[in-house]
Amino acid sequence: MDTQTLDIPAVTAHLRDKLPGFDGAVTATKFAGGQSNPTFLLDTSAGRYVLRRKPPGQLLKSAHAVDREFRVQSALAGSDVPVARMHLLCEDADVIGSDFYVMDHVAGRNFNEPTMDGVSNADRSAVIGDMNRVLAALHSVDVDAVGLADFGPPGHYLERQVGRWSKQYRASETQDIPAMNRLMERLVSEMPEDDGQRTLVHGDYRIDNMIFQADGTRCLAVLDWELSTIGHPYADLASVIMQWQLPAGAQGRGLMGVDRAALGLPSDAEFVAEYCNRRGLERIDRFGFFVAFCFFRMGAIIQGVLKRALDGNASNPERAKQLGAFVPVFAKNGIEALETDI
Repeated sequence: MDTQTLDIPAVTAHLRDKLPGFDGAVTATKFAGGQSNPTFLLDTSAGRYVLRRKPPGQLLKSAHAVDREFRVQSALAGSDVPVARMHLLCEDADVIGSDFYVMDHVAGRNFNEPTMDGVSNADRSAVIGDMNRVLAALHSVDVDAVGLADFGPPGHYLERQVGRWSKQYRASETQDIPAMNRLMERLVSEMPEDDGQRTLVHGDYRIDNMIFQADGTRCLAVLDWELSTIGHPYADLASVIMQWQLPAGAQGRGLMGVDRAALGLPSDAEFVAEYCNRRGLERIDRFGFFVAFCFFRMGAIIQGVLKRALDGNASNPERAKQLGAFVPVFAKNGIEALETDI
């Protein structure tokens, strides 16, 4: 089934009935990103919107939860966590072939890589500092006050997540990867005890999922909330560090081998220390386990992306196949993270 285009007449008819101020003239352009949920820019004479949909076709259970994305971003409106304004959620798959939601288009700049080529050292430092500020704000949200107390099940978050993503990985497995098998085994056997921390978590917090001011360094919106839930805050923090430990460049989009000080970028330890300071924490024990978990989860996610590409319903098939080659790398890095700490 086609994930590259939208049924414009169907979208137009639906928005005419549901979106105040909409005048019916639509053109749609697919964003290059959005591997999991195809995402489109809608240009209308009334303004610009973004439509994010589930991919059509057979999907893994609980994956591509656009309804959860819509709910959490709606709940965060007006908080210290910047999000786009939500407009409507359509759960009638008959309209365009899958569920979707529509939100404001947030004008600004997006950095595909943390090196932020062409940006001054001062601005790089400020962008990363605001990334840290927003993460601490996210983990300080009163989930009861914003109506998200039931947004995730109770119990041991890490244990639950390792179990969930192990099942997802097995369901999308296309070849045997010994390092991934070993990583899953060690995550189970070396699981830390539940310390009782439960906050709202993003699940895929990284710089390319954020929009910043076009001429400044403040974050205007955090995007891609598909993996959000109530969970352990250190998993989000570890997600940032995991990304930075990947190779630099368009493929890895990390900071491996980069002279960070020369670019005005913090070390892993400095970023973690700033986060701890913002949240009043003395230190984080066994942080390497959280980094290892993030490597595992991302490996399982891109394995699912690869499986969809091979099945013919990936959002960006060529990019999906390129990502799939990184699964063994994520597994190896996860094992190494278990044996190191910050």
